[in-house]
Amino acid sequence: MVYDMNDKMEVMNGGKALMKALEKEGVKEVFGLPGGANLPMYDELYKSNIRHILVRHEQSAAHMADGFGRVSRKPGVCFATSGPGATNLLTGIATAQADSAPMIAVTGQVPVNMIGRDAFQESDIIGMSNPCVKYAFQPRTPQEIPEVVKKGFYIAETGRPGPVLLDIPKDVQQNEAEITFPNEVRIPGYHPWTDVDITNIERSIDLLLSSEKPIILAGGGTIISSAFAELQSIAEMLMIPVVTTFKGKGSFPENHPLSLGPIGMHGHAEANKIMSEVDCVLAIGTRFSDRSVGTFEEFEKNLKIIHMDVDPAEIGKNQTTQVAVVGDVRASLRVMLKILAKKVLKKSDGNKWLKHVNEVKDYWRENLKLHPGEMSAAKILRKLREVLPKESIVTTEVGQHQMWASLFFDAIHPGTFFSSTGLGTMGWGFPAAIGAKVARPDVPVLDIAGDGSFNMTENSLATSVLEDIPVIVFLINNFSLGMVAQWQRTFYERRMIGIDLKKCPDYVKLAESYGAQGIRAQSLDELGKAVKVGLNSEVSTVIDIPIDPEEDVLPFVAPGTSLKDMILPS
Repeated sequence: MVYDMNDKMEVMNGGKALMKALEKEGVKEVFGLPGGANLPMYDELYKSNIRHILVRHEQSAAHMADGFGRVSRKPGVCFATSGPGATNLLTGIATAQADSAPMIAVTGQVPVNMIGRDAFQESDIIGMSNPCVKYAFQPRTPQEIPEVVKKGFYIAETGRPGPVLLDIPKDVQQNEAEITFPNEVRIPGYHPWTDVDITNIERSIDLLLSSEKPIILAGGGTIISSAFAELQSIAEMLMIPVVTTFKGKGSFPENHPLSLGPIGMHGHAEANKIMSEVDCVLAIGTRFSDRSVGTFEEFEKNLKIIHMDVDPAEIGKNQTTQVAVVGDVRASLRVMLKILAKKVLKKSDGNKWLKHVNEVKDYWRENLKLHPGEMSAAKILRKLREVLPKESIVTTEVGQHQMWASLFFDAIHPGTFFSSTGLGTMGWGFPAAIGAKVARPDVPVLDIAGDGSFNMTENSLATSVLEDIPVIVFLINNFSLGMVAQWQRTFYERRMIGIDLKKCPDYVKLAESYGAQGIRAQSLDELGKAVKVGLNSEVSTVIDIPIDPEEDVLPFVAPGTSLKDMILPS
């Protein structure tokens, strides 16, 4: 640790040390819910300049911190008490870990001398959280708190971002001690950054230029590192088409001529078709998850893979890699651009591969059959894109609506589209939108939701209204657990069970009961007007949009099949 020698030791309790340490990290808001084991820290929170945003369930606090972290690129902070309060955070922590979102989760704990003795509301949150955090700390003295906070923030936001847990016993919060605050910390064995790998970047360039059918696959790491300009420059310099993973949606403007959109289980037909033909892929910040590439063995057939990622553990985990470039992807792409500028002339716009790609894209966009109804998923989401400002931040829940958003809602402005893509957590989108709005109060924030998923965290309307954090909920309502229903129709001979949500609740009345605004839109004209009302509202707006419960998400790549084996609309 490194201390400022001009700083004097101060006597304070652990709760105050926590607040001062958070303030030194630039924290201005925390999302949380008080309880017995974290009351001492809440008492000091009351005295601090940090804003407390009260949630109605701890899971929502974690999701709000997650949304804040993804948008701000700084760790969002959430508070919970011990026992059930702490365990309620776990799904949100695991969601952040799966999608590499920076987070600091602070939990209260029973006093040190009661740990391991089955005290009231004791839980081994350190042990429970270890599989889904980058690190978990449990300071046993007040003096340790500034150090673990400093280390926690450094770990959460460096390298591959992720959640860190600080579990603070109640007596450690209460006890006084002489406290000093480190300016920086050193963590032996933790090396989040590597030097730019120039040798393998040069090998990557040679492989790309010698291929006949290259493509760029941009994953979520492209967004995390803010490598938007670098990605676009390389694609345009080499005239290489770009596909994304679902988590990478928004890394490359989807109205760009080189964009094919997301690949995968519910990817664009043209993207999946072209991805099945390529001979070389520059994969940037992606895990090659099964939802993105289908069967691993089929995906890598006759394919040379250049894998660029900050996390060396991802290299070769799911796909055989010919060239690995480990390091921050933005820094690596910048070096690639410098080398390319000296080494190669811009490829011709008329190359055969790009002509073929455009022919395939035009074919599928003209010939893919869509649901014929006026309020089909495609039509309502394209209407949303038409009326929503391009710089708006969009989150999604998890379900059919999420995949329809992947297909029919173009992400144009960089880094404005976010979803729970790794863990696939229903209920994530709305509280994440609230967190995003706290991070960026200057832009509209909208959650594309389904009725089943919104049900999970709808009580966050209370937080939104009472804390003056207005967002729009674009609720695609098919009165069912739509994705489960689609699978039952497709794979289980229509044996439908456990999916019928009927018309319960009435979402307009539900929104109004919380003091929010509720609007039901039953035509595209009503829908456009409702979004505009929401954009100008000072409270959150829930737009209830009834659709056909039988509408499926298509194309669809079934589990255990390859990208070329798409189930298409009949």
